[in-house]
Amino acid sequence: MKKLMIPALVLASVSAAALPAAAQNYNNRGHNQGYNQNYGGWQSINVRQANLDRRIDVGVRNGQLSRREATRLRGEFNGLLRLEANYRRGGLTAWERSDLDRRFDRLSAQIRDERRDRDNRRY
Repeated sequence: MKKLMIPALVLASVSAAALPAAAQNYNNRGHNQGYNQNYGGWQSINVRQANLDRRIDVGVRNGQLSRREATRLRGEFNGLLRLEANYRRGGLTAWERSDLDRRFDRLSAQIRDERRDRDNRRY
C-alpha cells in the first residue's frame, strides 16, 4: 500500500506545480491584446484605436503635427469610431472587421506621413 502511495503523491505534487505555469498568459504585459505589434501579428480594434490616438497626441506634443493636421486626422479617427459603432450594432462580421482593419491601416499611414513630412518644424 505504501509503495503505491509514494508515486501517487509525487504525481500529484508535480501536476500541482506544472498546471498553474501552463495556464499563464504570456502575451503583451498579460493583457489579451493578440500578438505583439513588433512581431507583425494582429491587434484588437481597441488597441489599434488607442495606439492611433496616442500617435496623434505625441505628434502634436513634439511638434511633428500642426493643429490643422491633427484636427483633420482626429476627424478621420472619429469617423472610424462612428463606423465601428454602426458595424457593431448587428455584430461585427469578418468583412466589417477587414474593412475596419484597412481603414485603420490607411489612417496609420496618414499619421506616419504627416508626422514625417517636416512641414511643421520650427528648426
